Amino acid sequence: MITSVLVANRGEIACRVFRTCREWGIRTVAVHSDADENALHARVADTAVRLPGATPADTYLRADLIVKAAVAAGADAVHPGYGFLSENADFARAVLDAGLVWIGPSPEAIEAMASKTRAKALMGLAPLREDEVTEAGLPVLVKAAAGGGGRGMRVVRRLEELSAALEGARAEAASAFGDGEVFVEPYVENGRHVEVQVLADAHGTVWALGTRDCSLQRRHQKVIEEAPAPGLSEGLAEELRTLAVRAARAVAYVGAGTVEFLVADDRAHFLEMNTRLQVEHPVTEEIFGLDLVAEQIRIAEGHALAPEPPRARGHAVEARLYAEDPADDWTPQTGTLHRLTAPEGIRLDTGYGDGDEIGVHYDPMLAKLVAHAPTRAQALRKLAGALERTTIHGPTTNRDLLIRSLRHDEFTSARMDTGFYDRHLTQLTEPAPDPYAPLAAALADAHGRSRFGGWRNLPSQPQTKRYAVGGEEHEVHYRHTRTGPTAEGVRVVHADASLVILEADGVRRRFEVARYGDQVHVNTTTLTALPRFPAPATERAPGSLLAPMPGTVVKIADGLITGSSVQAGEPIVWLEAMKMQHVISAPATGTVTALPVSPGQQVEMGTLLAVVESSRP
Repeated sequence: MITSVLVANRGEIACRVFRTCREWGIRTVAVHSDADENALHARVADTAVRLPGATPADTYLRADLIVKAAVAAGADAVHPGYGFLSENADFARAVLDAGLVWIGPSPEAIEAMASKTRAKALMGLAPLREDEVTEAGLPVLVKAAAGGGGRGMRVVRRLEELSAALEGARAEAASAFGDGEVFVEPYVENGRHVEVQVLADAHGTVWALGTRDCSLQRRHQKVIEEAPAPGLSEGLAEELRTLAVRAARAVAYVGAGTVEFLVADDRAHFLEMNTRLQVEHPVTEEIFGLDLVAEQIRIAEGHALAPEPPRARGHAVEARLYAEDPADDWTPQTGTLHRLTAPEGIRLDTGYGDGDEIGVHYDPMLAKLVAHAPTRAQALRKLAGALERTTIHGPTTNRDLLIRSLRHDEFTSARMDTGFYDRHLTQLTEPAPDPYAPLAAALADAHGRSRFGGWRNLPSQPQTKRYAVGGEEHEVHYRHTRTGPTAEGVRVVHADASLVILEADGVRRRFEVARYGDQVHVNTTTLTALPRFPAPATERAPGSLLAPMPGTVVKIADGLITGSSVQAGEPIVWLEAMKMQHVISAPATGTVTALPVSPGQQVEMGTLLAVVESSRP
């Protein structure tokens, strides 16, 4: 019987596993990097063990340190979570060799399926070699052989881009998974990403727990997932389940796993088998009424599954909430998450608590919100409405994208595919700030000021405040009177520091307001309070390239020095942050006049990386 579990992971998945362990009376052990010393998963565990260092390579990718931590903390089992070492056969062996229970498939099954190249060979498929890629065979997809989550993945549409895509994918995969192996395969345009959850015991029973659709992806990172996958013919759904069971049986699989496919023209194309729990596992749990982590523990203890799985009921949809800024090319955001709450009836899986810091070293996913309802239409509507009422005080997020996606006609009618965001991203991310939000922010900020001289017996000039919203500046005006504040075009029904009620054209609206320094949250709109008298701007040379976020300089373009000539769009510096590489390119054709950084250097947001002086006057 398992009595204590160490989770070899962090964040949301560690908290998720700990939740089940607590319900089962199992003691919990967390591991944490120095950057995660005060992270939620380290706080909620019964015991926490430090892994010295900040980056994944120093900590969560160190199998030796994690096994040592498990032994030192008295754990008798290890759950790998997802990502990091979850599909590393050597890690599984090290756990077993230490006399601990491994809550996952055998090392042999991991070796057979964790590498996508070996998995394809097992299913009778072979990836392309670099020298086999031709112009006629484009587009192709470069993928990491280990791991997932869109890391180490590039679409190549021009042959001359292949070498750079391979190099970038290798570096990103090595950073995220500790394995830089990548491969090339044909890219299926506009297919649907459909997967099957499998659960298998050591007694020969394999469950295929329905289908999931994960077609809504941006940069190959899943954004919205649902179960069951809508609109599949019964024949295709049965084929997917059969192929998934066949893949599991081919490697004597034990535990929870996911078999992924691209579906196009009513045909299934095998992608890979993930030998771990998936980020999107909650939608399967919701429709089957299962706790997949509990089932993993039961299977690891040697218990048998029932001959048949339970019946699926209803529909579930999950949205991934990321700290990223759509107005800044989706750059991951850092800072303090002051508050995160979801409405009742919505499942919220997160690795953050109020007041936690979102750092630069790890994935920018803040939480997953999941809705379950009798029908797909009800589930989509329920989740979109819940996202509108979710409180998110902190960095900019993709909340608006999620709401608009859930309500888009192509998605609600189940006509989506993996090209959904290629077609609709611009439309779905057009700024639409509430026009009354700046006024509500100003009135909340002014609450109580009239008691200290704000009101005068004689007419006076209106009070003025300035806010930045979605990259635009807004100026608002209001006056203090005997009866309270007034503003042109609206009636101020109520105004205090946290709630403003305005009436315009006979319609009354409520605005909940919270302020943290210069950041103001008004319902779902985030504003930045601007100073009344702007400070003089810091002078920067034209063509200055600044770090868009804190991170590590991992590469300077080969041969690039001060005085080098560059073309517009040519890569200059590679910056790594939040497990992804970000390429900083020349803004114009010209000459590099400054290059003050070097590989391995840690930089803060706004650090000068390079200056490119344009050759055009």
